[in-house]
Amino acid sequence: MANGGWVYIVANRKNGAIYIGVTNDLARRVLEHKEKRISGFTKKYGCSRLVWCEQFDRIEDAIRMEKRMKEWKRTWKVRLIEERNPVWDDLSLHGF
Repeated sequence: MANGGWVYIVANRKNGAIYIGVTNDLARRVLEHKEKRISGFTKKYGCSRLVWCEQFDRIEDAIRMEKRMKEWKRTWKVRLIEERNPVWDDLSLHGF
C-alpha cells in the first residue's frame, strides 16, 4: 500500500489528553511519539499511547478523515476509541 495512510489517536492515559494524526508509516510515527522526537502537543502532554488507528488505501482519504475527526466533539472521539479499545491499551505493544 505505497500510497496509503493511517489516521491514529495517541493519548497520555485513559481519558487523558488525546491527539489525532495522519501518517503513511504508523510504526515509525508511533516510535517518534514514544521517543518524544515530535515537538508540540504530543511532547508537551506525553501522548505516546496508540489507542486507535484506521488504515486507508489512499493517503488523501486518511487526511480527509483526520481533518473531519479533529472537528468532532471530544465525547465522539472517546466513544470511537472505546468501541474497539475500552481500556485504552497501547495498541503498538500488540502489533496494532
